[in-house]
Amino acid sequence: MSSSTETNESSRPLDKIKAAKRKHEAKLLKRRNVVGIGIGYKEVGGQKTDQLSLVIMVKEKIPAERLRPKDCIPSEIEGIPTDVKEVGVIRALD
Repeated sequence: MSSSTETNESSRPLDKIKAAKRKHEAKLLKRRNVVGIGIGYKEVGGQKTDQLSLVIMVKEKIPAERLRPKDCIPSEIEGIPTDVKEVGVIRALD
């Protein structure tokens, strides 16, 4: 059985990520190619890790050298790793 202290401690990293997402979402969505922001486990080399991250969804992954500096996604935001995932164009269903 877990105590409320354990629950609070385990939710703190997620709370920090949620707060960072809320704070930076609008600015990130203004970057070219970004279509969504979420929270998930970071993937490295196609393998999911146990590290929570801010997931930046893009229409197409473009090499950083082909992007304007203001459109590049930083490797971390407020100490939280980012994970850029290519998802294509997101459309609402009719």
